[in-house]
Amino acid sequence: MEIERKFMVRGEDYKQRAYASDRIKQGYICSGHGRTVRVRIRGNRGYLTIKGPSTNGGMSRYEFEKEITLTEAEELFKICEPGVIDKTRYLVKSGNHTFEVDEFYGDNEGLVMAEVELQSEDEPFEKPDFIGKEVTGDRRFYNGHLRQYPFIVWGKTLSAEYR
Repeated sequence: MEIERKFMVRGEDYKQRAYASDRIKQGYICSGHGRTVRVRIRGNRGYLTIKGPSTNGGMSRYEFEKEITLTEAEELFKICEPGVIDKTRYLVKSGNHTFEVDEFYGDNEGLVMAEVELQSEDEPFEKPDFIGKEVTGDRRFYNGHLRQYPFIVWGKTLSAEYR
């Protein structure tokens, strides 16, 4: 079970605070009804991930992930649905947690989000100063949704409170 919270990011301070970063390309073999089968290339490694529907306001969902070869991942991209997510992921330590900050490219250019994985839904964590409005459970910010309805289409309508 994956438990995570998502947030908008303010500024670019996260880049200086990051202890690691990787370029990520991901596609979706199938998606719908809250379930996804995703293929991802992160750096020079491949992954196949299956996710179930979200529960508890989008905070929790079943996740199965298996590392596959880079060649297998590249082959699976050939059968993905249209649209690819392209981003750099920065890892930033804050207290006992690591925030994953994603800076998106392509049709999602301008979107920067952070997520933190938790052991329980009520687990406390220290928010770094670059953390903005919480968007946990807001489907517009799910990668599967961004693939079909990219940020470039609807991001201009976000109010200032999201930035």
